[in-house]
Amino acid sequence: MPIDMSTSRPATHTTTVARRRHDDAPDTAGLFARLAVLEEGPERDAVRDELVTAWLPMAHRIAGRFRERGESIEDLRQVAALGLVKAVDRFDPERGAFESYAVPTITGEVKRHFRDRMWALRVPRRVQELRNKVRVARRELTQTPGSAEPTVADLATHTGLTEEEVATGLEALESFSTLSLDAELSSDEDGYSLADTLGAADASFETVVDRESAKAGLRRLPERDRAILYMRFFEDMTQSRIADQLGISQMHVSRLISRSCARVRAEALGERAGG
Repeated sequence: MPIDMSTSRPATHTTTVARRRHDDAPDTAGLFARLAVLEEGPERDAVRDELVTAWLPMAHRIAGRFRERGESIEDLRQVAALGLVKAVDRFDPERGAFESYAVPTITGEVKRHFRDRMWALRVPRRVQELRNKVRVARRELTQTPGSAEPTVADLATHTGLTEEEVATGLEALESFSTLSLDAELSSDEDGYSLADTLGAADASFETVVDRESAKAGLRRLPERDRAILYMRFFEDMTQSRIADQLGISQMHVSRLISRSCARVRAEALGERAGG
């Protein structure tokens, strides 16, 4: 009985299998092509929602890279989803694969969230950018094992920044979060908190302003009126004692004090309004 000794061989043609980097990268080329030709309306909104839903697992995966950085994973996923929506709206199917466009778009949105929202104390964008440049430069300069901590001059040379800008960036590196005003700064029995080291508005400030405003008006008063005010408010003399000393009635002293005070007050307020 003849025996067939041949073995099965694979087909001579080669089948190209598309490979995706991740399991959460669905094949949505058809949906994007359809989205590109649809006019605004319910049908287009439905296709857009379908695309966002299909790619949402990828957005969640990207958000997971930033966990343990002081923000909840739920909030990070919301930010990543927002980046995904922007990517879907801006993607041009003729320019390549959606994943290649969406990943940097979503990642950038999450990074902007940390840059703009996660500072406990709001700082200018310029300072945030200096912080990032200094952080990257310091990491690059210390990549070699045994490398010394770079100086301000080293960082300035590496980044092209001035030493003053580097110093600002270094300060910002330590300022991502704030210190509670109740934080103890001393551990001894006479310990004090951060709030104890802060100044407060001087309660006498308004008094100083009022006193300076009244000086000119007091100088323009007649000499006797100035003397009466001095005895009453600086020597703490009663109106009756002032009347006895000047040889006039207490009622007259009272009227002079009231008239002088009203005149000085009016002139001071008039100067403030005019200034």
